[in-house]
Amino acid sequence: MLNDATDALVPLLPEGVLRDIGPAYLEEPRGRYKGRAGLVAAPRTVEEAAAIVSACARAGVPIVPRGGGTGLVGGQVMPDGTVPLLLSLERMNRIRAVYPEEGVIVAEAGATLQQVREAAAKAGRQFPLALASGGTAQVGGVLATNAGGVNVLRYGNARALCLGIEAVLPQGQVMRDLKRLRKDNTGYDIRDLLIGAEGTLGIITAASLVLAPVPPEVGVAMLVVESPEAALTLLSLAQARMAGGVTAFELISGQGLRFLDAAFPDLRQPFADRPDWLALIEVGLPSGLSADDALEGLFTEAAETGLASDGVIARSGQQAADLWAIRETIPEGNRHIGAIASHDISLPLSEIAGFIRDCSAMLSGMADLRINCFGHLGDGNLHFNLFPAEGKTRDAYDNIRKGLSRAVHEMVLARGGSFSAEHGVGRLKVAELAEWGDPARLAAMRAIKDALDPAGIMNPGVILV
Repeated sequence: MLNDATDALVPLLPEGVLRDIGPAYLEEPRGRYKGRAGLVAAPRTVEEAAAIVSACARAGVPIVPRGGGTGLVGGQVMPDGTVPLLLSLERMNRIRAVYPEEGVIVAEAGATLQQVREAAAKAGRQFPLALASGGTAQVGGVLATNAGGVNVLRYGNARALCLGIEAVLPQGQVMRDLKRLRKDNTGYDIRDLLIGAEGTLGIITAASLVLAPVPPEVGVAMLVVESPEAALTLLSLAQARMAGGVTAFELISGQGLRFLDAAFPDLRQPFADRPDWLALIEVGLPSGLSADDALEGLFTEAAETGLASDGVIARSGQQAADLWAIRETIPEGNRHIGAIASHDISLPLSEIAGFIRDCSAMLSGMADLRINCFGHLGDGNLHFNLFPAEGKTRDAYDNIRKGLSRAVHEMVLARGGSFSAEHGVGRLKVAELAEWGDPARLAAMRAIKDALDPAGIMNPGVILV
């Protein structure tokens, strides 16, 4: 797939960085896009990464950065346009340093999330960002997409867990800003520009990340709630009773449980009759406070006030893992059924229940379908996914799929929400951002892009048209 430009790059690149263009480099999990690459380069050091970027800048060759390839909006592949160089961070995967007393770990961009979490655990700390794809997702991609996950409620998303960044800017300059400081008011925060920029402003090569203490007392419970309204009230009650101790609060729908029955019939579920709504709660408390007692007290009050009708509290680490397995297997169950359209949305907490009710009613008037609504209720991020009705196939909805998604997103925006909560914009949502983004904000983004990357070689086609 070489063209004249990428062919001319070969003698300019550091020795030993080129890799064979295997199919895995050109794929993304949902299969929406098929990527192309004239070359695949995998640097071992930031200096090699800088040399690659500098050569591409001189030759005018686009660069597509690639981490673990787990992104869900197509940012890691380039299906059209000038054939790019794909820059993989897979070989820059070292844990450079751990500072347990400071609560900091310094990791290269190609280190997986699991590597970082294991290194933190060895030091008696935790890196609290948790994703189902943690064994494959890499630090650079996690930061480039400002990933979230199940613990955002307590610890924040990737941006909140990053203190400093090392990166290669679009002309090949190395920004060495791996500070371990909580306070550093020395001008524009270029770190925050690169986080969430999805590789359009530079290549993240390493980061200083925040570690947190491991709570001595951890508890997990799953409670049956009547409705999303009840779940939200339960969340408020839990936060009031535990004063910052709620780590995660997930909403699970009965439709999701039934999909699990179909896809994974051997997966253990705690309730014989599949309830319409469940809340999965994890708490982490200081030494001397019993997490089990706290959850029992929460359930007692929730039952007395009509918020919860049933529940189970994990009595061992295995039981806790079993409860979390239900939540973490839902995306796999979805893939087994086959979605018409998936929506990664966020809403103000007070708007969530009304949105679920009204959007479900609206969609039922548009098509015969099933809705699996689940996600991180504690931080307002829902996955609102649409599936064919029983006995129908996805193909039957091809002519209305875009209209269904547009209707969902329009209702999200009307309620002050976002159509891209934790997966990013990538290539999938570029048109939506162009149409619905604030004009002044988009103009500022374009000015930043033009200033840092005037040749437009950094992941072209992602975020901005």
